[in-house]
Amino acid sequence: MRRFSLIVLTAVALIAGHGNAGATSRIKDIANFEGVRENMLVGYGLVVGLDGSGDSLRNSPFTKQSLVAMLERLGVNTRDSDLKTKNVAAVMVTAELPPYGRRGSRIDVTVSTLGDAKSLLGGTLLVTPLLGADGEVYAVAQGPTAVSGFKAQGAATSVTKGVPTSGRIANGAIIEREVNYAFGQDGVLRLALMNPDFTTARRVADAINKVVLGAARALDPSTIELTTPPSARNDLIGFVTRIEQLRVTPDLPARIIVDEASGTIVIGADVRISTVAIAQGNLTIRITETPQVAQPAPFSQGQTVTVPRTDVAVDEGAGRQIAVFDAGVNLRDLVDGLNALGVGPRDLISILQAIKAAGALQADIELM
Repeated sequence: MRRFSLIVLTAVALIAGHGNAGATSRIKDIANFEGVRENMLVGYGLVVGLDGSGDSLRNSPFTKQSLVAMLERLGVNTRDSDLKTKNVAAVMVTAELPPYGRRGSRIDVTVSTLGDAKSLLGGTLLVTPLLGADGEVYAVAQGPTAVSGFKAQGAATSVTKGVPTSGRIANGAIIEREVNYAFGQDGVLRLALMNPDFTTARRVADAINKVVLGAARALDPSTIELTTPPSARNDLIGFVTRIEQLRVTPDLPARIIVDEASGTIVIGADVRISTVAIAQGNLTIRITETPQVAQPAPFSQGQTVTVPRTDVAVDEGAGRQIAVFDAGVNLRDLVDGLNALGVGPRDLISILQAIKAAGALQADIELM
């Protein structure tokens, strides 16, 4: 039986009103400056030095082709040879180029197998160019692969812990190309909210304007345009630091998130319901089979037979009651009322969907 867990999130406003010093979140925690972001890198390479846990060259032709091409670049001709090594694995290498990453600095990379390799334990990644979305090489990766999992296999059973076919190389890539971006040189900065919302965008703009009069305006639910004052253009970093530390109260929509795969329910603090009556009860029928063996009397020349025995039990949920929820109850009252009905977390999803269908739930239900 799948078990569900109920997670209730409540938001507590410290000081009402638009963003001020006593609010709940810093601007840097709910918004990003446009252009200050990571860039995804990807590459294809070979991991060598595996203890017989690499790709089978017969089942992974791309590994064989890559191995032959690499050896040819090193002056070794193996095209007419029947390669059978299992110490090599073809891998995809991924990394994130940090904002303003400088040439010569190092970044972490993740290595994942492509073929039928069993483990990357003990392997070493050979020189692998990492490409950006424009096809240019921005970093080069190489180094020993650290794997957190392992796999042990015998004739009749095997044990696997973690994911031995994926590993990580700390500081395994060197940045070779920088991403140029003129931050704030035109005198205009843009903030992008992580969770777009009209009210939050307005509160962020108001909080900034209290410090720098008329500097910010909300363009849409996601973007706040910030004009850099002339006095701050010689110290743009200091100005951005002041803006990041301002505090506002983000406004969140009333929403219920249901993840049926993991059985998690998240109910927002602003969820409200209209006056509604709820009754919940399940009809449960249990059928138990306990067959018995009947032996014939001695010297009767009878046969041993199996006699079926069936026990049927019916639970109509007679102990369940109906509960009335008044209009505008808060989150705690809603949860307490559902618990008083004896509702298990498994049935809570159906009840919330039924309340929504009745038009009594003032919130969106989002299924993940």
